[in-house]
Amino acid sequence: MADSTRIDKFLWSIRVFKTRADATEACKGGKVTVNGQDAKPSKEVKGGDVISVRKGAIHYTYKVLLPIEKRQGAKEVEKYAQNLTPESELKKMNAPVETFFVKRDRGAGRPTKKERREMDVLYDSLWDSSESFDGD
Repeated sequence: MADSTRIDKFLWSIRVFKTRADATEACKGGKVTVNGQDAKPSKEVKGGDVISVRKGAIHYTYKVLLPIEKRQGAKEVEKYAQNLTPESELKKMNAPVETFFVKRDRGAGRPTKKERREMDVLYDSLWDSSESFDGD
């Protein structure tokens, strides 16, 4: 077993990314750090290194236990990496997404002035009046 391995291979091996190409792109895009330093795809990691990966709004943190180059089954991953991601980051996955969409029939055209007023009343009832849409 090697004493170090490339960061892109390691992240793919422990199932952080579905493909090695995705892991490589994340490294090139500045979404991966090793011990607080930005990591290029060729960066070598060894036991004890702490890896931080940003995927969307969530920052995952892993500690390398054993470097590995071959993809592992989900049950085997805990032998090679310890997940140190804080609970507060994991809760972001379950956060509700606040989106609202008013459906109009195809061919109905733009809303009339009366319909627009009704939509404004609906929006105002959903959001606090202290919030504004244009950032004022």
